[in-house]
Amino acid sequence: QVQLVESGGGLVQAGGSLRLSCAASGSIRSINTMGWYRQAPAKQRELVATISSGGATNYADSVKGRFTISRDNAKNTVYLQMNSLKPEDTAVYYCYAGSVKTYYPPDVRDYWGQGTQVTVSS
Repeated sequence: QVQLVESGGGLVQAGGSLRLSCAASGSIRSINTMGWYRQAPAKQRELVATISSGGATNYADSVKGRFTISRDNAKNTVYLQMNSLKPEDTAVYYCYAGSVKTYYPPDVRDYWGQGTQVTVSS
């Protein structure tokens, strides 16, 4: 099995910054896409940003220019640097690992983290 462990959430004032981290552990052979999604109360989960194993990135329009996603393939870790935070960024942020290939058992599947709360006060 693969586990995703997130860290770095918390409470910050509007205009502030936070950095989220997510480390994948287990019998991992490779991870195709890693990324972050978020879900605010009474709203659907939405994409924030993704990054491929080759470094190609994709961002939601609402976070472009403010958030930066990065990845350390050797550590199976993805980061999300969030700057100029707004109250509307308040949500539970979920780490995502797509098309994870494992040695044992031999498998390919997607995984989600447990979520970390980000709260931005006005």
